[in-house]
Amino acid sequence: MSWPKPRWMALADNYMDSIALAPLLIIDDFGMRKLPHTAAEDLLEIVMRRYERASTLLTSNRPVEDWGKILGDVAAVSSMLDRLLHHGHVLKCGPRSWRTKTAFPASE
Repeated sequence: MSWPKPRWMALADNYMDSIALAPLLIIDDFGMRKLPHTAAEDLLEIVMRRYERASTLLTSNRPVEDWGKILGDVAAVSSMLDRLLHHGHVLKCGPRSWRTKTAFPASE
């Protein structure tokens, strides 16, 4: 016998399905705010559902090496990065903010 899912779990599953099916998912400024303790598992679930099915763009000013510490789960982050980087491209803009770089051009 299986128990029926609580309503909030059904809503969470529906939300996760809609994220997984979007043609392009953009996660902007990853790691800028304190994340809930389930963030690593949730993000891994999203990436796994989207893997080789849809495009995901993730921006962050935090180095990839810090993501395990940010999310508190090195194993989940390792699995997530394995999938993201398999067909992905990494663009590094450098240590200086792109906004300030264009607002204050280097003096000649």
